[in-house]
Amino acid sequence: MEQDKFEQGLKVRREVMGADFVERAFQGVDDFTREFQELVTRYAWGEIWTRPGLDRKTRSLLNLAILAALNRGHEFKGHVRGALNNGCSKDEIREVLLQVAVYCGIPAGVEAFRNAKEVLDAHPDSASRPQRPDGDKG
Repeated sequence: MEQDKFEQGLKVRREVMGADFVERAFQGVDDFTREFQELVTRYAWGEIWTRPGLDRKTRSLLNLAILAALNRGHEFKGHVRGALNNGCSKDEIREVLLQVAVYCGIPAGVEAFRNAKEVLDAHPDSASRPQRPDGDKG
């Protein structure tokens, strides 16, 4: 069962974060970090991200809010890319970060917007995601 969850988690992790990102994470694995990478893949990605209660887009937006609130910039940037891969728009990401700024404090919002903008500016699809006023993709 644990191996199944690992394989399911690895598949989801690659789909959300991108295969290159996941490969880089595993390239640096050694005897000290191997079990941690396996735990993250099995538990976070195989147990939680595969649950049917929320879609991936919602999970991505939740992760952005949580990671911004915790001021975990490196992880936050990876999950901005993941959110884009899951179909989140720049407008949706902005709304989440505005919510974070109000409920978690302006400094958390400043840092989150700074990190998100860095990723969005570098992402090839981010400029080509026009939004209609009703929030649907154009």
